[in-house]
Amino acid sequence: MRRVFIAFVAACSLTSPGVFGQAPTATGRIEGAVFVGVSSGHAFAADATVRLSGRVVLETETDENGNYTFAAVPSGTYRIEAFLSGLEATQTITVEAGKIVRAELHLKPAEVKSSVTVTAGAPETKDPAPSETVSEKTLREAPNVNERFESSLPLIPGVVRGPDGHINLKGTRNTQSGALVNSANVTDPVTGGPAINLPIDVVSSVQVISNPYDPQYGKFTGAVSTVATKTSDYDKFHFSIQNIVPRLRDRDGTIAGLGAATPRMTFTGPIVKGRVAVTQSFEYRFVRAPVNSLPPLRRDTKLESFDSYTQFDMILTPKQTATASFAVYPQKLDFLGLNTFTPQPSTPDFHQRGFQAYVQHRYIIGAKGLLTSQFSHKRFDADITAQSDDPYRLFLETTEGGFFNRQARRTSRTSLQENYQFAPRQFAGSHSFTVGLSYEHSTYRGRQAFLPVEIDGFSDRPVERISFTPPSSFQIDQNETAWFVGDQLAINPRLTLNFGMRFDNDTITGSTHAAPRAGFFLALTKDGKTLLKGGVGRFYDRVPLMVPVFPELPNRTVTVFGQDGAAVSSVYYQNRINGELQNPRSTSWNLELDRQILARLLLRVAYERRNTTRDFVVSPQSSGTSGTLDLSNRGSDSYREFQVAARYQVARHVLNASYVRSRAFGDLNDFNQFFGNLAQPVIQPDARARLPFDAPNRFLFWGTLAAPWKLTLVPVYDVHTGFPYSVQNEFREYVGPRNVARFPRFSSFDLQVTRPIALPFGENRLHARVGVGVFNLFNHFDPRDVQNNVASARFAEFFNTSWREYRGKFVLEF
Repeated sequence: MRRVFIAFVAACSLTSPGVFGQAPTATGRIEGAVFVGVSSGHAFAADATVRLSGRVVLETETDENGNYTFAAVPSGTYRIEAFLSGLEATQTITVEAGKIVRAELHLKPAEVKSSVTVTAGAPETKDPAPSETVSEKTLREAPNVNERFESSLPLIPGVVRGPDGHINLKGTRNTQSGALVNSANVTDPVTGGPAINLPIDVVSSVQVISNPYDPQYGKFTGAVSTVATKTSDYDKFHFSIQNIVPRLRDRDGTIAGLGAATPRMTFTGPIVKGRVAVTQSFEYRFVRAPVNSLPPLRRDTKLESFDSYTQFDMILTPKQTATASFAVYPQKLDFLGLNTFTPQPSTPDFHQRGFQAYVQHRYIIGAKGLLTSQFSHKRFDADITAQSDDPYRLFLETTEGGFFNRQARRTSRTSLQENYQFAPRQFAGSHSFTVGLSYEHSTYRGRQAFLPVEIDGFSDRPVERISFTPPSSFQIDQNETAWFVGDQLAINPRLTLNFGMRFDNDTITGSTHAAPRAGFFLALTKDGKTLLKGGVGRFYDRVPLMVPVFPELPNRTVTVFGQDGAAVSSVYYQNRINGELQNPRSTSWNLELDRQILARLLLRVAYERRNTTRDFVVSPQSSGTSGTLDLSNRGSDSYREFQVAARYQVARHVLNASYVRSRAFGDLNDFNQFFGNLAQPVIQPDARARLPFDAPNRFLFWGTLAAPWKLTLVPVYDVHTGFPYSVQNEFREYVGPRNVARFPRFSSFDLQVTRPIALPFGENRLHARVGVGVFNLFNHFDPRDVQNNVASARFAEFFNTSWREYRGKFVLEF
């Protein structure tokens, strides 16, 4: 039996680890400390993870001298969770000023996870929903070519980066998934996609929850990603700086200017020691990313951005804490959508300006009740501009002219939330009730213009022209309310049931939806080594603000030409919403079996399924010389996933392996792909097929290895089926069934190696980490573009692979 001993000391500080069963040495005065260790019998062991409610996370580790880490906590009531080598335990405890409280937690087998630590919010100890977490340690040590937190999400089974570069969570488009930072919604109100950039140094963890049965989650039909930021240090100042050396741009063996400059600086420390602390992070990014199939000096997209994140953490009273943050993230991305067949002059530029202000207050009521109040305000402005006003022409092998679409968007969202977690109630088991209420107000002020588009066939003669009515301006507001109630019922130590009901209302559809959810968590064996969990739930998505203004967008006329250049037909299409707008809806369920095979080997077998209806799709309808471009809720899609995952930990080595068999199928004419950030001019009739990011078979292996000489190695090997694509003719009409052809199999082996070092600095020494990362180590051919036009001499040829790339790493900390 493994046990975790935890000694809590309020209003004191710790100067030595002490001995288990004895009080730690206490001198001085701070508001709380936690002393953690793990033992097997009487043998002392380390490397346990402990998390507490109230946004405090602790991983205990030993240094070379056997000293243990400590973390400060305020006086109050906490739910303690301890983890070690696949085992876990939970207990509630109250810490009072001037008193020492010890807790002995008996560890039992835990569920299989793909990470070592967890989010810093209030924990869900027996959540039946499928969830995975990327920890701060993984974010710091794993290879990450973009050094963005979202770039680490494909370390989670069922999460892939699609052919458009967007992250697809568990078989959903990025506009169908939720995105939260410290439980605040950070999506773009217009498109529904994620719209915030945070310096990776402030991120504590990123969790992906597929089908979350907790009723506090809503307004999406797929999975949700939730980011927890680090808590500021109340006692000491810490400073880190990295990426201070820029990278040169190497194009075919010739240095051609600057390739990237991405310096980051972060500091944290007390303002009022033990009471108020601050974290500040700055990041500047200048990055040229190549499309390797284009000419050397005309193959780069260019990103320039500045991200700033400021966070204040406050201990107001022994029972009240608060967090306030402010983030700004202006960005300019030149040559958006650059690929083999769309050169720089024909791509648009994407400019964004945005900020988010956030405040959360937490108040312990009575012994164990917790009231959480939250306010956030987000502003997100975006502009789409072209390189020129030259006529936009689509050829078989390339594109000419300036991009055909211009956009100006001004949006904002203001949110208020109140959640209350009741103290446990005892009747027919232990009940943990939660209730919540939220309100959001969103605004959108926009303008769009479309310029003519010409399609040229294999003889480079026009075969079709698309013209548009004059630019249009529009504005819309939306109010959304939601309220929920949930109960976690622990019938006995082996069986826990979860129930929830959520209601959502918005002023665009004018409807109220009830979303019931239920799940269970069952230990099948008395020793707790075999766990079964599952659930079922209904989810409703919000309506992106671009949808209701669709009839106000410019209309189009499509003219078809014959071989002699004369017009054969001409159809005027008017934008129309077909039927009343409805909120997209999904129904999901899952079943998962976790088994501890050996003391350090955990195995997971899981299945989940999601069916989504009322998706927004567009499709042209015509009769004679007139027609409509219909936007409707007739779309639907489905996702199913079978997963086998294993995690093996020995000493400081952790290995994760998974195989996912999945199917993502549905309507292909998603509204956002034609009228989002990168509009598409040609709209063919809708069809149903495998979705563009469908990858039926995926094997993922990654781990953390402690090597000699203090080296840390993190290899990542990702292999999956190539993404599907459709075949077209010279009129850009689809030939044969949709999305039955596929890209070659994707295979990439990435590796990052780091080592801590100490640098002399006067009488002191500075801590630093140095290392190197290599991406696509074996230089596998992983193309991102395909010639899918049967009229081309290069039909079915693939282009634009990502070549092997090396990156140095140097982080200075003091």
